[in-house]
Amino acid sequence: MEQFIVSARKYRPQVFADVVGQQAITNTLENAIKNNHLAQALLFTGPRGVGKTSCARILAKRINQNENYSDDEDFAFNIFELDAASNNSVDDIRSLTDQVRIPPQTGSFKVYIIDEVHMLSQAAFNAFLKTLEEPPAHAIFILATTEKHKIIPTILSRCQIFDFKRIGVLDAKNYLKVIAAKEGITADDDALHIIAQKADGAMRDALSIFDRVVSFSGTNLTREAVTQNLNVLDYDIYFNITTLLLENKIPEVLLAFNEVLAKGFEGHHFINGLASHFRDVLVAKDKQTIALLEVGDTAKKKYLEQASKASVQFLLTAIDKANECDLNYRASKNQRLLVELALMQIASITFDGEKKKSANYIIPATFFTSLSPAKPKKQVVSPTNTTIKKPLVADILQKEKPVLKNVTRRTSKLTLKSVYEKKEIVKDNNLEENYENHPKNIFTQHELELTWKAYHQKLLAKGKKSIAASLIADTPKLKENFEIQLTMPNSLMAEQLEREKPKLIKHLRTSLDNYGLSLEILVSEAVTKKFAYTPQEKYAKLIEKNPVLAKLKEAFKLDV
Repeated sequence: MEQFIVSARKYRPQVFADVVGQQAITNTLENAIKNNHLAQALLFTGPRGVGKTSCARILAKRINQNENYSDDEDFAFNIFELDAASNNSVDDIRSLTDQVRIPPQTGSFKVYIIDEVHMLSQAAFNAFLKTLEEPPAHAIFILATTEKHKIIPTILSRCQIFDFKRIGVLDAKNYLKVIAAKEGITADDDALHIIAQKADGAMRDALSIFDRVVSFSGTNLTREAVTQNLNVLDYDIYFNITTLLLENKIPEVLLAFNEVLAKGFEGHHFINGLASHFRDVLVAKDKQTIALLEVGDTAKKKYLEQASKASVQFLLTAIDKANECDLNYRASKNQRLLVELALMQIASITFDGEKKKSANYIIPATFFTSLSPAKPKKQVVSPTNTTIKKPLVADILQKEKPVLKNVTRRTSKLTLKSVYEKKEIVKDNNLEENYENHPKNIFTQHELELTWKAYHQKLLAKGKKSIAASLIADTPKLKENFEIQLTMPNSLMAEQLEREKPKLIKHLRTSLDNYGLSLEILVSEAVTKKFAYTPQEKYAKLIEKNPVLAKLKEAFKLDV
């Protein structure tokens, strides 16, 4: 039986041209070799599996290549590779510095590759500093690490740093396609795309996943086989659920989510994928952003089709709801209910009860309000039949919910909207005093009182009950030169009415067709005595109306 070699080792890059997704770095190193402009200390840093060690080995071979030598094996003794994870002591570094002093037997340079250099101890770093700063002319150091922040600054300042980036999904997919062709494996474009996405920017991980999937499905890689083996949610599930959400089909959405949970997927994983799906659909709506859509050709057609059906407002709100669910998922006591609630809210974004007949999917709000207990009506009980018939449920359901159209909602004082409302109130309260060209028709006391009551009803309709009560605390009196006087029982009611005074005067002038009238609000102690505020004053008022209450208080020894 022939020994199996994993693809990550079998297809490890041997030249710079084979390195995937790091063209800027490989071109820089190639030009540095050609122009003899290579630093003696290099640091390769970046995520795992992106080609740091491979580039270090290729560079070590390329340094000594020239016209006189064609076989790479001639320089094998000039390349020293050290794993800092297992050789991180001061003695190991001292041994390395002793070897550096010996010149190469063949070639011009000795290359030292130190992998996982961040694992060196503090003392080992300090022992390595002097050699790294002033190495012999024949020595070149190549350091590789995934955690640059763990290396001391004095080492970083002595190195030429190359930052390796994560490998893009399309680059990884294209390289997997080349390997599949070499191995005689037929693979769907979407299948390779899912493998590249699962690798998360690491080419070594992509090759390991590729080997695993090939072992599962043989020489034919399909999208279904890859999603089943890697335990990832197929994008068809998200397309189906998004279609149901757009059609406001809440029961079907909940059943689809239940199927996802039945397959063993976590709700957090599902809601994250759904948010990413909404983002991809939003990206597909604009021709300029389609390039950001990192999917296969088949999936791209589906995204473009669904993007034509979903509005931008729906997608933005859906992304916000899904993201909010994602943030609250870990802290939730009932995580399934949290995701289901988010799905129901998203399904209700585009719902319009008047325009769509979706009674089978969304329960109308009037159903619950109609079932609330109403104020019982007086019924005449017959002496022969004392039973009262209960109203039928159908009759209750037919009743409509009362709508308060004229009641204005209060605005919070801490919002920006309240600032603008204050400005509008100030602007509205500025009365125009120049009415020389306006009419000044004569009106009577009776007409004044009718107009006054009309404004009182207007305040009640707007929900301003406190101001309305102050308005009828006294009867307005018409004086000379169309002056109206109103006496308030206390200064608090007078101040409240003063704030409403500009609107009240505008109403009176418009209704009575007299733009010369004025309003004066007074405070009188005599009027104040008419109103009882304390318990003792209220008790005294009651005694005036019914003296028997005093005997009742004495008989039962009651307190006020």
